[in-house]
Amino acid sequence: MALLLTSLVAACSSGSATDAGTTGAAPATTSAASATTSTAAPTSAAATTATPTPSATTTTPATPASCAARIVEGLDPAEQAGQLLMVGLDDGASRTSLDRLVARRHLGGVILLGGWAEGTTGVRSTTRHLEGLASPKATAGLGLLIAADQEGGAVQQLKGTGFSTIPSARVQGRGSAADLEDDATRWGRQLKTAGINVNLAPVADTVPASLGTANGPIGRYGRQFSSDPERVATMVPAFVAGMRAGGVASTVKHFPGIGRIVGNTDVTARGITDSRTTADDPYLEPFAAGIASGVDLVMVGSAIYSKLDPGTNAAFSKAIVTDLLRGRLGYSGVVITDDVGAAKAVSAIPVGARATRFVDAGGDIVLSAPPSTIPTMHDALTTTMKADPAFAAKVRAAATRVVDLKLRMKLATCP
Repeated sequence: MALLLTSLVAACSSGSATDAGTTGAAPATTSAASATTSTAAPTSAAATTATPTPSATTTTPATPASCAARIVEGLDPAEQAGQLLMVGLDDGASRTSLDRLVARRHLGGVILLGGWAEGTTGVRSTTRHLEGLASPKATAGLGLLIAADQEGGAVQQLKGTGFSTIPSARVQGRGSAADLEDDATRWGRQLKTAGINVNLAPVADTVPASLGTANGPIGRYGRQFSSDPERVATMVPAFVAGMRAGGVASTVKHFPGIGRIVGNTDVTARGITDSRTTADDPYLEPFAAGIASGVDLVMVGSAIYSKLDPGTNAAFSKAIVTDLLRGRLGYSGVVITDDVGAAKAVSAIPVGARATRFVDAGGDIVLSAPPSTIPTMHDALTTTMKADPAFAAKVRAAATRVVDLKLRMKLATCP
């Protein structure tokens, strides 16, 4: 298993460069605040037969970095910082307040939360409105990343006419990778029809059979493809490929894996320490496989890993984000947080520091479901940029990765 991971790491050293998404409480992922049941059943946010080998057909050259860099150099600090923030929108929430927030804070993305049952037509009405928020003044002309959690099973945010009822990953994992790719293609097309351009799926976490449903964020809801990391590493690229064929970007989560903890990071800060995962752990193989398949985003969770960076939540750890994910696994694409706006696992950390610490660790997009947190995070980013040139450079680098993704998704054009 360790040898398999090593080969994948070598294959992934060029990072994620696929034109995915353009060619064709709750568990950790978005927010406990978006749960729709009193038992905190998952509604949003918190691992492939032979292991895939990258080839000329699985990855394509990324948009020239100089193009994204030129765009970012033309943005002022507030606009650069705004591209690193994604806010939640609940069904029925005020569009007026969201419009104002996007315009004033130059936001780069929105995630639909809370369960939308209006079908593809109803969701499209909302996403069309969101698309209209992109303007030279509000977003420097850059389109919004419009995301949803559409894993299947208990975590399917979008339902109703036009959306399939998607089985849980546990059920998906019982079939073949080819069948899953076909299914994911269909689900991706449904998302694209509804105006969603990013799916915060698939889950690449492996839950050991010995833990099973005692694993609060994943196993309890059957969100894992399998209890065998090799099997998970077979299914993840199939899901990614299907979404790409359907025209939607995908996200592997929750790096470096939350299958070995007991607590759900959305609703508790207890039982969220993983004392087993190491830098060459077989449970990292599904993430390496996803990276090798050209996944567009990698989501980092909020658990703590005593053998990687004791006492530090993963999203705020340079050892995990920069050294392990970007360094050892060779991922050069967009890194996004699990929800850090309402998650109990990070509640002891000041709101603004959640944004600055993630970017300092090497991350890109801060997902914060509660709109009330966004001004504080945006202010923290811009204030720190002014005070610290090294941090400002990290913001520019992160914004460049985000804009590069948007260029490949046709949400931006090269000047």
